[in-house]
Amino acid sequence: MIVVEKKPPKDPDTAILERFPKQAGEGLMGKVQARALEQFMRYGIPGKKNERYKYTDVAEILAEGYQAVTAPEHHDFRIEEIFRCDIPTLNTWVFTVLNGFYFEKEDHLQELPGGVLAGGLRQAVRERPDLVEPYLDRYASESSDGLAALNRSFAADGFFLYVPDNAVMEKPVQVINLIRSDREVMVQPRSLVILGKNAQGGLLICDHALTEKRVLSNAVKEFYVGENSSLEITRLQNEHNSMSDISHYFVHQGRNSRVTSTMISLHGGMIRNNLDVKLNGEGAENHALGLFLSDREQHMDHSLFIDHAAPHCTSTQTYKGVLDDEAEGAFEGKILVRPGAQKTEAYQVNKNILLKDTARMNTKPQLEIYADDVKCTHGATVGQLDTESLFYLRSRGIPEYEARMLLMYAFAHEVIREIKIDPLRDRIRELVDRRLRGELPRCHTCFVDYQK
Repeated sequence: MIVVEKKPPKDPDTAILERFPKQAGEGLMGKVQARALEQFMRYGIPGKKNERYKYTDVAEILAEGYQAVTAPEHHDFRIEEIFRCDIPTLNTWVFTVLNGFYFEKEDHLQELPGGVLAGGLRQAVRERPDLVEPYLDRYASESSDGLAALNRSFAADGFFLYVPDNAVMEKPVQVINLIRSDREVMVQPRSLVILGKNAQGGLLICDHALTEKRVLSNAVKEFYVGENSSLEITRLQNEHNSMSDISHYFVHQGRNSRVTSTMISLHGGMIRNNLDVKLNGEGAENHALGLFLSDREQHMDHSLFIDHAAPHCTSTQTYKGVLDDEAEGAFEGKILVRPGAQKTEAYQVNKNILLKDTARMNTKPQLEIYADDVKCTHGATVGQLDTESLFYLRSRGIPEYEARMLLMYAFAHEVIREIKIDPLRDRIRELVDRRLRGELPRCHTCFVDYQK
């Protein structure tokens, strides 16, 4: 009798590492990657016992047979040939990241008016290490998130933006993250955005998948906003049902700085957005807004951590969700007020509408306060459309279907109205309206498959 020895199953952390080549460990990126790899081996892939990932099984997603994209691939096409922005009147500086790597013909950073520098992260490391080294991995390395550590261990490129002291950007920078492949791939882009003192800037991030294949994106973006500076971040996710999108946003704010982030999730099979904010200077202000619309069996999870590390800081969180069919959503928001962070004002609200009994929403607002002179509130609601409001509209002769649409649109409007870019706000208003009606059109050449 032949005895076949059964090999024990591979540890999931080890299995995921086998998809990536060993790092050379050279230069600044090599140092960052080596440190991050040590952290990944310590933290590992977060499981269900991890409070921040209680409602999203990322281990199951990572176990799929995605091929890692570890180097830029040669392409003989122009981006304009495969993708055009769906808002022709949008006045922005446009940059593209394809499969996690900066995609432009220029092999150097571009200088925009006011001394603003923009381009690929690898270009920035090569040309301006004096700008990159003080900030790259400075705050992300404090995180115990194993997925963020995985990105930092292997990400080799992404987007870079530097706004010098006293510069005011004439118009926003638009970063289009595209995924295009005939394989089932995993991409890990990394971005770094730096604002000096007394600077103002705007950033629009658009995520699209130009493929019908299953795709996994695990992205890390770091933002450093200096003293008296202001940054507006707007993100639009509109991807197909075979897309799994995991993102980590790390925001570090200096004294009297202001950051507003608005995340609009219109479509995607599995979306997991992490937002970590550190208010590290007195008088800093952060406003985080989010809106997600999900149906079928989509899963959308938002996790926020707002760290009040200095006194006289203000933060607000307003996240809303509309769930239909068998969709599942989650919101986990935590406000930490450290000792000495007196005069903190922090507000958090999460509101959700379930259009059917089969939809599910998990919400977990949290406060952790170690100072005694603060104003902090939080709250969450999960329910159906208000029957009294619905009755009022119908009593005025509005058909039930239209009345429901009006109430849902009014529910979403609180987030949409905060978008500062007028053409973008108008377009998102239209997209949200059509999404609520189940009529969301495909973007130009974008493979959004609603039947999967």
